[in-house]
Amino acid sequence: MDPHLSSHVCACKLTKEEEDVADAVVVVVDVEADQAPHYSSLKTAPEADAVVVPSGAGGADGAEEVNYMARAQWLRAAVLGANDGLVSVASLMIGVGAVDGSHNTMLVSGLAGLVAGACSMAIGEFVSVYAQYDIEVSQIERDGGGDKENLPSPTQAALASALAFAIGGLLPLLTGGFIKGWAPRVGTVCAVSSLGLAGFGAAGGYLGGANMVKAGIRVLLGGWLAMLVTFGVLRLFGTIFHMNISSG
Repeated sequence: MDPHLSSHVCACKLTKEEEDVADAVVVVVDVEADQAPHYSSLKTAPEADAVVVPSGAGGADGAEEVNYMARAQWLRAAVLGANDGLVSVASLMIGVGAVDGSHNTMLVSGLAGLVAGACSMAIGEFVSVYAQYDIEVSQIERDGGGDKENLPSPTQAALASALAFAIGGLLPLLTGGFIKGWAPRVGTVCAVSSLGLAGFGAAGGYLGGANMVKAGIRVLLGGWLAMLVTFGVLRLFGTIFHMNISSG
């Protein structure tokens, strides 16, 4: 022990013999703190470092949650493409069937709508997302740099939209395009399209963390409205002008 420190301690014990041992210990601790300030500085630094724990380091409280915002870009393109493909092809086949009962006419019209719609979705999504990409990159450069890892991918969005459109459009095309009778064909297209719309809506709600039932009903009602309007307009148009696609 430091001689200065021991002298102070001894002095305290000689002058306060009447006090109990606990008071003497307190005096020794106070003297050590005054004589060795470097001890507290060496001790507090590691303690300060020890309490710094990065968030999300693990454990029950650090479990990662699903980042639904990270899914927004591709999920929007996929759900939109699938719904658009199903509704577009189904409405086109039903609309054509409203003025022409030919099996081949409905099949060809559905196939043409599938190919054209997939290409249109891919190009439109690519252009749209690329415009968003340019805007975000320009903003990052104006701010003097930043994180470019979360930028949208135009190619990914385009491929997702085209593939989703094709998958959605194949449902009414394959199920209703090869049925000979007009009434069974139209009924099959409507039934399969309804199931597909509800399924796509529920899947989008699940992946996006939303209510699956509400999402499915919303998409289903929208699809029904589109098919009903298409059928009604073409039926009325064909009746007024006595249209027959197969003869014209």
